[in-house]
Amino acid sequence: MLERYFSLSHHQTTLRTETIAGVSSFLATMYIIVVNPAILSQAGLPFGAVLTATVLLSFFCSLMMGLYAKNPLLVAPGMGLNAFFTFTVVKGMGIAWQTALGAVFWAGVLFLILSIFNVRTHIVKAIPKPLRYAISSGIGLFITLIGFTNAKFIVGNPATLVGIGNLKDPVLITFLVGLLVTAVLVAKRVTGGIVIGIITTTLLAIPIGRWWGDASAINFGQKALVNWNGLLASPDFSLLFQLDLGGSLSLALFPVIFAFAFTDLFDSLSTFVGVAEAADLYDENGDPRHIKESLLTDAVATTLAGVLGTSPGTAYIESAVGIEQGGRTGLTAVIAAFLFLPFMFLSPLLSVVPSIATAPALVIVGAFMMKPVTKIDWSRMDEAIPCLLALVLIPFSYSITQGIIFGFLSWSVLKTMTGQTKDVSPTLWIINIFAIGSLIWGH
Repeated sequence: MLERYFSLSHHQTTLRTETIAGVSSFLATMYIIVVNPAILSQAGLPFGAVLTATVLLSFFCSLMMGLYAKNPLLVAPGMGLNAFFTFTVVKGMGIAWQTALGAVFWAGVLFLILSIFNVRTHIVKAIPKPLRYAISSGIGLFITLIGFTNAKFIVGNPATLVGIGNLKDPVLITFLVGLLVTAVLVAKRVTGGIVIGIITTTLLAIPIGRWWGDASAINFGQKALVNWNGLLASPDFSLLFQLDLGGSLSLALFPVIFAFAFTDLFDSLSTFVGVAEAADLYDENGDPRHIKESLLTDAVATTLAGVLGTSPGTAYIESAVGIEQGGRTGLTAVIAAFLFLPFMFLSPLLSVVPSIATAPALVIVGAFMMKPVTKIDWSRMDEAIPCLLALVLIPFSYSITQGIIFGFLSWSVLKTMTGQTKDVSPTLWIINIFAIGSLIWGH
């Protein structure tokens, strides 16, 4: 049955190979089970409930990717998108998390419409590739900055705006050791290296507040940094259907819905293209295999995320780990999907992981996302300047939206003023109108 449905022989793979690939992809991606609740809990969402939502979304949508799109890609709440949800929408704009979840839902609906009616093709072609590379890299820098600030490695400084934290602090020392361990494991291509790094850093943090150092002195809110809360618990479904659908349709939130939808769209497409290139998963037209079905799955993941209570779901580039192990069919994603389910009952165990243990993972993920910056032609100032603005404004303004907006606007203006209007499509001008509107509405 598996042979017939997934055409294993046609793709020159076996059940054993697909199983190993599924386990490998899961180990490379499972850090999101801890990291996503750690980020969204800073927006006021309950840790255990976000963990349940993360597992459910990862299970259902990875399963859909495997069975419907038949691609060896895992789907889970996206890094960058969860940071945008927490730090830009909820904390930055002061929007209630229930309303932000509603915006996630409507972004998914918009993504679905764009996918069904193939409007996505026009939008994707409208966004210059250099800007896509810059935005992806800018989000990587943003995630890295969040990791550093969570660990108090980067702190506020009244004289210089930012500075390095107290290097004698036991928490910061533990973070740096954890970052070194994680970096070595990832550099040596150890499967599940990020997860091993999280576990190692958590273990190293156990003495803090017990045997040495006072964690409460640096506002971690408890004497001991790591506290045992038990092993098992029933899943927490308290975030289910907590989204505010009506409130999220206000005019002021249209830019947020837009940003969620299009950031997700760009992220998904870059993942599909990257994985297709790595594994030669192209169709007869030279496009990534089953691209329409894959994008529909991604759109469902974003819509479902709002209902379950988490940030938008997206295809994970870490799926390439399983593909390197020989995964070629949707069976890889199906196997990985089922590996998520047991963790729905482990929220007490996973809640012991402190923010300094997930911080190294954020820094490493940021490094992964910086790769596209090498594709930008920095010798062309008409392209380099807009890309620079998009790249640096995302972390500097603590807002993915601002980086995207000023990247689009500066590209359009520079290209027009230098007589290269052909590089600015009519669709991009329409997007610019929305961008200008969001600047006005947002202030």
